[in-house]
Amino acid sequence: MSAQQTTAIGANIPVTIDGMDIRVPLKTTILDAAKELGIRIPTLCHHADLCEGGLCRVCVVEVEGKRTLQASCAYPITEPMKIKTSSAKVRKARKNILQLMLSNHAGDCTTCNRNQNCELQKLASEYGITTHPFGKVKRPKYAIDHSSLSVVRDNNKCILCRRCERTCAEIQGVNALVTANRGIETEIQTFMNLPLGDTMCINCGQCINRCPTGALQTVDATCDVWKAIDDPKKHVVIQTAPAPRAAIAECFGEAPGTPRTFEMNTALRRAGFNKVFDTNFTADLTILEEGTELLKRLYGALVQKDASVALPQFTSCSPGWIKYIEQFYPEYLPNVSSAKSPQQMFGALIKTYYAEKNGVDPKDIVSVSLMPCTAKKYECARPEMNDSGFKDIDYVLTTRELGKLIKEAGIDLPQMPKSDFDEPFGTATGSGVIFGATGGVMESAIRTVVELVCGIQIEDLFEHANVIPVRGFEGVRYAELPISAVGPVPEVLKDVVPDWNWLKDATLKVAICHGTANAQKVMDDIRAGGKFSECHFIEFMACPGGCLGGGGQPIPTNKDIRSKRANAIYAEDMAYTVRKSHLNEAVLRLYKEFLTDGIGGHKAHHLLHTSYTDRSLGVRGSNK
Repeated sequence: MSAQQTTAIGANIPVTIDGMDIRVPLKTTILDAAKELGIRIPTLCHHADLCEGGLCRVCVVEVEGKRTLQASCAYPITEPMKIKTSSAKVRKARKNILQLMLSNHAGDCTTCNRNQNCELQKLASEYGITTHPFGKVKRPKYAIDHSSLSVVRDNNKCILCRRCERTCAEIQGVNALVTANRGIETEIQTFMNLPLGDTMCINCGQCINRCPTGALQTVDATCDVWKAIDDPKKHVVIQTAPAPRAAIAECFGEAPGTPRTFEMNTALRRAGFNKVFDTNFTADLTILEEGTELLKRLYGALVQKDASVALPQFTSCSPGWIKYIEQFYPEYLPNVSSAKSPQQMFGALIKTYYAEKNGVDPKDIVSVSLMPCTAKKYECARPEMNDSGFKDIDYVLTTRELGKLIKEAGIDLPQMPKSDFDEPFGTATGSGVIFGATGGVMESAIRTVVELVCGIQIEDLFEHANVIPVRGFEGVRYAELPISAVGPVPEVLKDVVPDWNWLKDATLKVAICHGTANAQKVMDDIRAGGKFSECHFIEFMACPGGCLGGGGQPIPTNKDIRSKRANAIYAEDMAYTVRKSHLNEAVLRLYKEFLTDGIGGHKAHHLLHTSYTDRSLGVRGSNK
């Protein structure tokens, strides 16, 4: 090690980039150092959510004293140096790299769903590429893979940046995609080169969100939805999840975190939907059903000493997580709550309660859901999701698909007047809204459990009812909630337990996890009898940041964008007058009018729950 390098350890290192001086910590990459100076270096394989790749070479720069150009995204600064980021040599190299990529890139940009939102297309324009000096592939080399219900693969548009492979391995821990072969034969494959629908893919769509081109796309339902809207015999309704409402503005050029919930309601009606409902209604319903299930499990384990009770209880809202546990930890399926996701609960109610209340034949209802999640397309097609007597959800639109549909209708979303959701489901509560962020399900459950069990206001424990210990973007979070006092059993839970005395002085232990690579850590800890095996309730979400980072959300995504979406969700929660699920009057009316045998009763269980044996149908190839 040189004296120069020894001096640099533990200190900031002087660097000159394009004539500008800066001091940076040891091993800062050239790319990050340039960003601090406001210098943009183009990249394709690099992504803020992933480790350094250094694969595409688009980010090459000149480092004084080095014979060849260096990849700035993967070059650590360990000594003083001078760097040029846009010299003639650098510009020529980048242009040649882009031209080589385009020569092997099949398809017409104007017919690609990533047109005008493609990183390769943008860079080609920036570098003035209007010809193909290295030739152009004449015909597709690969068949397009339509086997998945969520993701379409077109390897003809792949530029081998390997973001998809790294996302599947690093963020999700699934490893459904791998790099195969060498040289000109290199390609992204699945295990044994099977169709994607026959692999261990969990349908989360995170690979789509990080693909710089159109090589990975969402299965698009907009044509089917338009067909239903245009059919005068069909009564088309849509439910809207909270996460898309914090992101839909991005499809119209607005900043991440710009809320457009009520403008979106108006746009949906103008596009032709007969009714616009709020999925937050069934998020509140989920808290009552899933929370009651947890109390029954705790009572069975702690009071009745039933050794067959599976604890901790796992949440069941995220279909990507459900498919993950089915495939990788099937022995823990009994731990998964039997409650369906809010999407599927709503689907069952629309074709039963809503149809009956409004005199509409359920066979004429087309039930659409707006979701942030590509795995919801898989979920609604599962064989057990038809307890209404029909397919409970007919079509799922992702946030990106809805943006396209609204534009196709000639509607400028930001200019729409505001309007509320339709009855009989009401506007729901703030607890339903925060389902869109990691920790939101847990926070909603805690708000309700504290008030129903302890007989006190949640505000007495947490200022403004904001349960801060379960919020944040750490991959795994753990919290404890001491129960120092208990109140009387509320009327709605009289048939569940005789009293709460058995919970007095107990400590409720909970955990929150997002991204299935993090889920693997928690599940392995539980298998080993570690800390998380002592939890009572664990929230799992398949996607980074929870639903607001779902595979159907606007592209691009990164931690900063997800954080801004979360801020919008929490701000909307604060704007609600009612912020606790058990105080949702529309939900309580549902039990009074329709689910008359109460929370967790026979009718509720038939429509709103499933079982782990049903879920085991989803293992491996059931999405065919």
